[in-house]
Amino acid sequence: MNRLAQLVWVLAAAMLIPAASGAGPSKPPRAPAFAVKTIDGRTLASSALKGNVVLVDFWATWCEPCRTEIPAFVALQKRYGPKGLQIVGISLDDDVKTVRAFYQRFQMNYPVALGNAALAERFGGVLGLPVAFLIDRDGNIRARHVGQTDAAVFEKEIKDLLEKPSPRS
Repeated sequence: MNRLAQLVWVLAAAMLIPAASGAGPSKPPRAPAFAVKTIDGRTLASSALKGNVVLVDFWATWCEPCRTEIPAFVALQKRYGPKGLQIVGISLDDDVKTVRAFYQRFQMNYPVALGNAALAERFGGVLGLPVAFLIDRDGNIRARHVGQTDAAVFEKEIKDLLEKPSPRS
């Protein structure tokens, strides 16, 4: 699929899906277990993230809303990482060299891996970009944001989840 077709598809999907949807009053869904190879060749397993608040961001270098959100994610990781936040970027690009160059240019301070349709499906499907999942310390998905989301929304949700004690404490 060429870049223009991808962009049209992403924009159409983003307009058809609500900007954010959180878990309802019933038990929140569990985040899927995963292990991904980061762009620096390391393996990152979800099991290593237990006890943290985790933001999993599905994005791509060609996605303009994604490019807009990433500096805010860098700031959030810097501010809240020491308090238990871990952001994980899952790029849906095809070329790791492009992602590495983007990572360096934007001075990303959190792990980034190349994802695929199978991983996206395990999270319930990714029909447009960006899509971010906010996971609590117990491994439950507490929010799903489709499309560009204001950094203040992420910050409020992250702060609320960080205030709850870790299951390890």
